[in-house]
Amino acid sequence: MSKKDSNFQKKVMSLGYRGKEIFKPLNTGHIDEHASCVREWIANIFFYTKNGTTIMIDAGYNYDRLEEKMGWLGIDPGTIRHILITHQDTDHVGAVERDSAGMFQDAAIYLSETENRYLTGEVRRKVIFGAYKLPMVKTDNRKVLLKDGDVFFLDDIKVEAILVPGHTWGHMVYLIDDAYLFTGDTIWFGADGGYSFINSLAEDNDLAKRSLVELEKKLRERGLSPKVITGHTGWSQDLDFVFAHKDQVCNSLKKQRPHADGGQPEDRGGDRRRTRD
Repeated sequence: MSKKDSNFQKKVMSLGYRGKEIFKPLNTGHIDEHASCVREWIANIFFYTKNGTTIMIDAGYNYDRLEEKMGWLGIDPGTIRHILITHQDTDHVGAVERDSAGMFQDAAIYLSETENRYLTGEVRRKVIFGAYKLPMVKTDNRKVLLKDGDVFFLDDIKVEAILVPGHTWGHMVYLIDDAYLFTGDTIWFGADGGYSFINSLAEDNDLAKRSLVELEKKLRERGLSPKVITGHTGWSQDLDFVFAHKDQVCNSLKKQRPHADGGQPEDRGGDRRRTRD
């Protein structure tokens, strides 16, 4: 998907979801000593830093202010060598698209082998209840293809890739050091807890709900309670909250309840909406 297509999509999303209280990203800033984020319109890019290594989780839109905002966090784009991609929608891969600014051209991108089929053109991404096919995303970055359950290390950072199909066919979440779970577009947080992500944008809503059930089961069986960090609606470490409505989907056709007020990083000079933490 080109920069022109990305900007068109941003405008369509803004018009289609305005006033519905659906997208509530964190403002640019630090979540804690390891995790931080950049806000791009309705989405977040995340960074995880440990022992001098910073990895990137998702690559946002094809966004003109990304380098500037990374500077607010003290992160040099040139130091990023690894980018974990939850899925290939353009608000998650824009900075590695072929016509982007090329800040991360030396970084490897990690994604599921199933999700890669969108990038090769074997499968086309469908949204709006399957009625619209998105243009292809094209990237020249080196790709590392992952399977469900793969565990690997990026320097001292442990990464576990978990397949959670539904929003897209090959969507993955990433468990970092058993303490942070970056979920992309798997979970949507409302004021009363987590739901399966937006119904109109899923390839298969029933599959997405089943994936949430399996994800919760894996975490609880292992006694893990990571910070669950979403792509569009903040984070929580309360698993009862995170999976409160795992059998329901965020309905994009109606206005949602606003989030409960809570702390979050501030975006310098930007919108300071709050999201649950």
